[in-house]
Amino acid sequence: MRSALLVVVMILAGCGSAPADRHNSTDVMFLQMSLEYIAQGDRVAEPASQRAGDARVRVLTAELHEQWARESTQMRGRLGDWDEPVEADPDTGVHAGHGDLHSLRASDIAELTAAQGDAFDRTAVNMLLGHLHNVVQVARMEAAGGRDPQVKALAEAMTATRQEQIRRLLTLQAAATMGS
Repeated sequence: MRSALLVVVMILAGCGSAPADRHNSTDVMFLQMSLEYIAQGDRVAEPASQRAGDARVRVLTAELHEQWARESTQMRGRLGDWDEPVEADPDTGVHAGHGDLHSLRASDIAELTAAQGDAFDRTAVNMLLGHLHNVVQVARMEAAGGRDPQVKALAEAMTATRQEQIRRLLTLQAAATMGS
């Protein structure tokens, strides 16, 4: 009787049961959306790191490109560990609760490609500002609703980093409008 009671207590306490999942659908969606945003951002950062007339834009976009490469490796690894796909389900209904965040379109990239001189720098900075803002919003969704502690920590770190990058871009944007 005593051993049966001990077994019941252990079951109720969760001992001997399978460990609960450490991640949830928000964690998965955050990583998938972040990978998509990294790919989109690279379509701006890569050419800007080469073509921008302002050295500060070239330096920042090269930093973004390197940072995104590190983050995407980490994100792909986490999704692989969970046996989850790298790409989000393309069904728009799946994303209904995630807001209507702007994604870079082919026309945006065409505008960047066609821009020359100072217009190129302004276009790249403006696109990256909007883009990084969206990344922060997705990271905040993870911080609020994710379960995996490592992924939540990544989201929090990304938020802090992106906010600093946004500050730097705003400084560049202000300098461009002031003629500096």
